Amino acid sequence: MWGMIATWRMALEGIEKGCNLLKEGGNAGDAIETAVREVEDFPFYKSVGYGGLPNEEMEVELDAAFMDGDTLDIGAVAAIKDFANPVSIARRLSKEPVNNLLVGEGAEKFAHKEGFERKNMLTDRAMIHYKNRVKEMTQTELKPYSGHDTVGMVCLDTAGKMTAATSTSGLFMKKKGRVGDSPVSGSGFYVDSKAGGATATGLGEDVMKGCVSYEIVRLMKEGIHPQEACERAVAMFDQELKERRGKAGDMSLVAMNNKGEWGVATNIEGFSFAVATENEAPMVYLTKNVNGKCIHEPASQEWMENYMKTRTAPLKEL
Repeated sequence: MWGMIATWRMALEGIEKGCNLLKEGGNAGDAIETAVREVEDFPFYKSVGYGGLPNEEMEVELDAAFMDGDTLDIGAVAAIKDFANPVSIARRLSKEPVNNLLVGEGAEKFAHKEGFERKNMLTDRAMIHYKNRVKEMTQTELKPYSGHDTVGMVCLDTAGKMTAATSTSGLFMKKKGRVGDSPVSGSGFYVDSKAGGATATGLGEDVMKGCVSYEIVRLMKEGIHPQEACERAVAMFDQELKERRGKAGDMSLVAMNNKGEWGVATNIEGFSFAVATENEAPMVYLTKNVNGKCIHEPASQEWMENYMKTRTAPLKEL
């Protein structure tokens, strides 16, 4: 059995590419790296990679992580600038015996030394978003979640190997050096080939307050189905945050176990995810939370068309 699951509609084309490798008996590490790179390279996805929205100083700082579920090797980069495909840099770091999480200038020096592609990740389109937001901020309060969707994936290959990976440009207009949950093991991602993997998207500052990805994997280790594990972990932590802090930030998690079974839970309206397995063609679903139970419905053709139209529509400076 093989399979892949990922946060958000933007992962669909990547999953299709990754699945082509898995069908041919490819490795879960290669498949997930290929899939995430596809998202990173598409300039119209404004929360990941090239075209990602900048921080408050108009710099694109990227976070990414990779984990091998067989060895538990982890590699991650945070606040890295001017390098394409941070997920590949993270995967390379996972092969190092030490220095597995590098940030800022240190991550950039490593990437340069290893021959990774230097690239100005700030697009003209992202600059227009930035300039428009600066004007808007003088009139309205900026919501911290605006423009932030992490791509997170979990992958299973025919040999039973599992991997997880994340990539994001983080919060739009964030403070320079700000890092969210995406490159943090146990929060933004976790995978163990003996059980399964999970990955998160949402408001990193709140997701980091609990090791929700790890908790889902822990529940799967106990034999709990990924859907129940996701619903339990998200509902419990959402409630915990509300009791202690009065509110809970956006939080959505996807998971797959080592049998190719999957699950998704969210505390928001309008969460989408993409999934494919040996028995299921790549599909985008929309998830609704109804009294703690998450209902998944295939995205309509109209929704899919509107999604791409919205993201590729021409932009003008205000």
